[in-house]
Amino acid sequence: MRFIISGKNIDVTEGLKSAVYEKIGKLERYFTPETEIHVTLSVEKDRQKIEITIPMKGNIVRAEQVSNDMYVSIDLVEEIIERQLRKYKNKLVDQKQSAGNFNQAFVEEEIPDDEQIKIIRSKRFAMKPMDAEEACIQMELLGHNFFVFRNAETDEVNVVYKRKGNTYGLIEPEF
Repeated sequence: MRFIISGKNIDVTEGLKSAVYEKIGKLERYFTPETEIHVTLSVEKDRQKIEITIPMKGNIVRAEQVSNDMYVSIDLVEEIIERQLRKYKNKLVDQKQSAGNFNQAFVEEEIPDDEQIKIIRSKRFAMKPMDAEEACIQMELLGHNFFVFRNAETDEVNVVYKRKGNTYGLIEPEF
């Protein structure tokens, strides 16, 4: 695995780097040697945050963790990534997606599929064309954290969603 470590509002010391290599390096058994792991350490007031992004063919494995101690955040984020990998490994491999980044031993390992995804409700609704701002207002009125709508300008289905810090995001399809 190749680590790409960067810092925002923090000097990435050798101690932090070695903690990342030691903790996140445990994930090495899951990936091929050429897999890149992007690690971003950041500090905002008392919040020590680590973000890990592992781009894979067709997918991205991502996790972030915030605490008041960067070393605690590093410990916690490693557990999250490992849980994600174990949970979704069978599905990714069964669908022949992104197995190229996984270590062959991990691909062949049998993992019980404890947590199956169950869709318990399906909804149908009319989508009147609107702009992204109107969709954000509609989302707020409904009390949801995302809203699917037909963009009046492009006539494509888009999604607006609520982000941390009371900001909004827009997801547009790319063909």
